[in-house]
Amino acid sequence: MKLAAVLRLSLALAVMAVAACQRDAGQPPAGAYPDFADLVERVSPSVVNISTVPADVPQEQARADARADSDADALKNAPEWFKRFLEEHPEEAPAPDDNADLPPGPQSLGSGFVLWSDGYVLTNFHVVRDAKEVIVRLLDRRQFTAQVVGSDEATDVALLKIPAEDLPAVKIGDASRLRPGQWALAIGSPFGFDYSVTAGIVSAKGRALITEQYVPFIQTDVAINPGNSGGPLFNMAGEVIGMNSQIYSQSGGYQGLSFSIPIDVAAKVARQLKDSGKVTRGWLGVVVQEVDRDLAQQARMDKPEGALVARVIAESPAARSGIREGDIILSYNGQELPSSSALPPMVGITDPGTVATLKLRRDGKTLTVKVDVGTLGPDGDQLDLTDAPAPVPAGPLGLVVRPMSADERSKAQVVNGGVLIVSVGDGPAARAGIRAGDVLLQISGQEIDTPDRLRVVAGRLTPGSSVQALVQRRGAPLFLTLDVPDTAPSP
Repeated sequence: MKLAAVLRLSLALAVMAVAACQRDAGQPPAGAYPDFADLVERVSPSVVNISTVPADVPQEQARADARADSDADALKNAPEWFKRFLEEHPEEAPAPDDNADLPPGPQSLGSGFVLWSDGYVLTNFHVVRDAKEVIVRLLDRRQFTAQVVGSDEATDVALLKIPAEDLPAVKIGDASRLRPGQWALAIGSPFGFDYSVTAGIVSAKGRALITEQYVPFIQTDVAINPGNSGGPLFNMAGEVIGMNSQIYSQSGGYQGLSFSIPIDVAAKVARQLKDSGKVTRGWLGVVVQEVDRDLAQQARMDKPEGALVARVIAESPAARSGIREGDIILSYNGQELPSSSALPPMVGITDPGTVATLKLRRDGKTLTVKVDVGTLGPDGDQLDLTDAPAPVPAGPLGLVVRPMSADERSKAQVVNGGVLIVSVGDGPAARAGIRAGDVLLQISGQEIDTPDRLRVVAGRLTPGSSVQALVQRRGAPLFLTLDVPDTAPSP
């Protein structure tokens, strides 16, 4: 009996320990459905509603229109007895609000939250884009005209300042500790319905979207709709873990896929905007692509992972550190890269001047290099295919190519070499995915600068082998796997 009692006590202590760990992580005990009421009451004062006056609309007209819309909506939704009362006693109708310093905000465009108590509010860039005036409304109904301290389109973050002190700032959480399946809660103003609360779970972390390559988004199934943009995403401890930014929808409404900017990314951008009014990002000077199964096999890797270096910019930090085209970056500062899209956010958030450690795969071997991270600069133009020399048939791979003009090479950021592919016939090149309009730069590590050079290099390829071809497509380099046939095809 004593042994049984000891076992029961041990089991109870273990359950209590698990529950305590879950509370520390901001999550309810296993099997318990959470009650969000206390959490919502605690954090709501930090959430704000944001409305704007567009730059192309006269300010007073916008205010008048907003008041008219607000009055019309209020009357439309009023009880029938109240409508009859106003018809019988028009003198009792409420007078319009003529306070010029406090523009009304029924035309809500988004949400935000108090990041720092001395009046700094965080929201999305697209919420305040092209705004002549930005109005911030708090839970206690106070309204302030906000100053846009700065904004960053690349991460869709904007920092506002309102003339108020001792505001209830949010508590910042640790987005890196999030796990898929944990609860998350959003508060915002979807379609203008202030302080609407929705909840769901974290669906995934580190999502890459085409619109923002420097943000590893948090994906949730929390219901987000137009007007939620810029609002906070909370964990169960009441800590902000993200800023709601986008939805994936074919209808314009919520369809179960919502994306939030991790709070560490948003807060770092906000700090830079506050300190200097601009955002600086780390830069390696490489263009990367996804590693597919064929490329992974050539690199003697167990599975496709990492980021394949398709181009190294001359005189860049990567070039100075000895990184080569064809290298596969496996990790950055100890963080593994499951795909190429994971690299830009990691590099972008790194402070310029920092020494970063990269693990590479080269020629079937793993090595480590150190890189002095630089500052990100502007992108180049894409290739213009006009006014080009005449095409020349070349090589046994089914290609027709021609030399490139100096202007084409400059616009494509091709310093030396390269031939333009005019057409692709049946053969290895077509099966590899090479297209007309690509610029062929290398085959099997050998540079191609003329049609004659292509013919020579292609003629030396080992029948039955697989080699890498480096092409430039619409301004971006791309490695493709080329299977050399046992018998070379005709040109």
